[in-house]
Amino acid sequence: MGGNPILSQEATEPASGADRITPAQRSRNMARIRSKDTVPELIVRRLLHALGYRFRLHVASLPGKPDVAFPKRKKAIFVHGCFWHSHPGCVRATRPVSRAAFWAEKFERNRERDTRVQAQLLDQGWNVLVVWECETKEHDKLKAQLKAFLGPVRVAPGVLTC
Repeated sequence: MGGNPILSQEATEPASGADRITPAQRSRNMARIRSKDTVPELIVRRLLHALGYRFRLHVASLPGKPDVAFPKRKKAIFVHGCFWHSHPGCVRATRPVSRAAFWAEKFERNRERDTRVQAQLLDQGWNVLVVWECETKEHDKLKAQLKAFLGPVRVAPGVLTC
């Protein structure tokens, strides 16, 4: 049977003993993974907004299109998924068993790109903060980290605060 192997009859069985889901289920799961507006990113953005900070999202003119940017402060925040960016020492930074060489290369390319993008931003005079997915679970610690990185909230002239 030709055509899409995901839709073929063979795709109803898991690919290997290590994988508990079928290739069709895996394909569906992978297709749902987003690069923007992820849950950890939304948590960071909501906390920033609640703290009174205003920001820009995914500024295309900046290297790496930071998840959150503060152009006047020249500060950028990247919210990294622990799995995709291989967070050192994190239980979420697992390595898939199948296609191990592919995943090792992919994770290495991601780390190299992250390093390169951060260096480019630093060269342009920007400060960079990386917030890991696992750090978004503890809101109080994350708020303190964001405030320490960004400094005091600036209120525009003529704006009344309560």
